[in-house]
Amino acid sequence: MEEKNVSKSHKVLLVNRKSGAFSGVVDVLSFDVAEILLETELGMLMIKGHDLHVNRLSLEKGEVDIEGRIDSLAYSDVKTPGKQAESFLGRLFK
Repeated sequence: MEEKNVSKSHKVLLVNRKSGAFSGVVDVLSFDVAEILLETELGMLMIKGHDLHVNRLSLEKGEVDIEGRIDSLAYSDVKTPGKQAESFLGRLFK
């Protein structure tokens, strides 16, 4: 029997829009107090808000913890990992 596409693990735990724990993170492409761009196992994840801070980052475990006021989470299916954040944003706003 052939195995088809094996699903990878990605979890988001959001608490009162003030803190978030993310697993299945491959890379942090950019971050500042207004937005954080993560490459996850299931695509790109843009986190927007105010006073955002990365409290814990473990790329070996694929985990990121953030704090601040989280306004939105938006996913994009970019198939080529490692692309620069600017090209992702350019495709997102076409």
